[in-house]
Amino acid sequence: MGSGKSTVGRLVAELLGWKLVDTDALIVRLAGCSIPEQFAAEGGEAAFRDRESQIVLGITAGQNQVIATGGGAPLREENAAALRGAGRVVWLTARPDIVVKRTAHRQGARPLLAGADEEPLTRVLRMMGERSPVYQRLAELVVDTSDRPPMAVAREIVRRTGLNTIV
Repeated sequence: MGSGKSTVGRLVAELLGWKLVDTDALIVRLAGCSIPEQFAAEGGEAAFRDRESQIVLGITAGQNQVIATGGGAPLREENAAALRGAGRVVWLTARPDIVVKRTAHRQGARPLLAGADEEPLTRVLRMMGERSPVYQRLAELVVDTSDRPPMAVAREIVRRTGLNTIV
């Protein structure tokens, strides 16, 4: 959350001439409502994660695509296995203060931050602590997006993954 997955994913896709599949955007389009509305209408995070898994498992068979997932998608082993089998997995990181800054204006659009009993920084730190071990096992490349322009991050990903030499 707030690491730049959608923005950097779009740029990587452009650099490679591939399509971007943003799972959150696809979920919103297919459901016909926002993610917070889905959380409210469908019983919270568990129902959303079920829908997210269906999407992830369906799209990972595609070719020449960059997949930007929501931060919770890799937490389910079946999703992690599908992503690992689909290609190179890149973990975008950002310092907790940067994540809070990037998400502050959209906390209502982020159900895992909205209405939490914790301060945003505390919540972000807790989520990072819970998710980092999973991401570390899954990712073959880790790129910090803190204080960096998205295009610089995208070029680094393309260069370090060796997917294309045209940057």
